[in-house]
Amino acid sequence: MITDLSQENIFRLVSRWMPNQGRKKFKIHTDTTDFFKVEYNDLLMLGKKLYLIRHNAKEGRFGLDDEVKYWVKRAIDLEEGTLKIIKLVFYEKFVTKIGNIEFECFRSPKKEARILDLVADYKNFMHGYSIEDIKGNTVRVLDFVYGKTLAAFIEDIKLDHQTYFHNQFPEILDNFIKCVEGISFLHKNREKHGDIRRDHIIVERDSGIYRWIDYDYNYRHRENIYGYDLFGMGNILIFLAGKGDMLLPALKKNNNPVLGKLYDEDLNIVFNNRVANLKKNYPYIPESLNRIFMHFSKGAKWFYETTDQFLDDLNDSRQKLS
Repeated sequence: MITDLSQENIFRLVSRWMPNQGRKKFKIHTDTTDFFKVEYNDLLMLGKKLYLIRHNAKEGRFGLDDEVKYWVKRAIDLEEGTLKIIKLVFYEKFVTKIGNIEFECFRSPKKEARILDLVADYKNFMHGYSIEDIKGNTVRVLDFVYGKTLAAFIEDIKLDHQTYFHNQFPEILDNFIKCVEGISFLHKNREKHGDIRRDHIIVERDSGIYRWIDYDYNYRHRENIYGYDLFGMGNILIFLAGKGDMLLPALKKNNNPVLGKLYDEDLNIVFNNRVANLKKNYPYIPESLNRIFMHFSKGAKWFYETTDQFLDDLNDSRQKLS
C-alpha cells in the first residue's frame, strides 16, 4: 500500500524504471473515463495501488501488429515491482456471422471482471482483479503472462507436417484439451469467453501451461449461447492439427493436387478460404479426429451444442492417436 504521494517519494519509486528522466512532475490519474489522457510515464492510482504507465498494447492479429489499443496499458505495479496489463473501460459492438447464424458481439468490462473472480484458482486462465476508479469505471488489472501466443508457438515448429503430427501434436492436443475443459468450466458457470482464437491462448514460457487471455467480449444469440465459443475452439483445433491454416490461395499457388479432391463442403464454415477437411491432404489423420473438423465445415449436418460434446469427441480421438 502506497500512502506517501509526494513528488519526492514518487520519484524514488519510479527511478528504477526511469533512471534518466530527471525530476519531472508526475501526473496522477484516478479517473480513467477518457483513457486517451492516461499516457506514457503517467501514474494511475487505483484504490491504494499506484501504477506507472508504460506502453499501450497493440493488436497482434491478422497482420494488425501496429494497431494500438489505447484502452489497454502496460504498467508497473510500483509496490510489487511487477509488470501488469491494465484494461480501461472501452465499449464497442459489431455483428458477425457463422454460416447463416448472426451473433451480436460487444465488450463487457463487468463480464471480464466476473470471470477473473471465477477463474482465480484455475491455472489455464490469466489472473488478475478488477477495481472501480473514482468514477465507477470497471478497471481490470492483469498479471502479465510471459510466453508466446499459441499461433506463434506452432509457427515456430520447424518440422514437416507428418513428423509434427505424430511426434508433437499429441502433446499439443493434450494441452488444448485442458483449455477446452477450462471453457467447459466457464459454461457450467453460465459464462462465456467471447473471443476464442489462437492468439488468445498464451503458452507460458516457464511452465508450458496453455492459458486463456482476454475475456471482455460477450455476445448474444437466442439459439445457443455457447455456439460462438464452440466455433472458436473448432477453428483452433483445425489450426493445430494442420500445423497452420490450409489456405486455398496457397494450394492454388503451389498447384497442390489436393485441389482436385476438394469441394465446397470441405471448407471452413467461418473462413471460406480455409480447408476444414484436412484428411484429404493428410491421409494419416485419424477419421475420428477429422470428423470433429467436419463439424466446423460448410458441409456440417449438425453443430456441437455443448462444450462437453466437443470434449467427449476430443478425448475419444486423442486415445486413437499413436
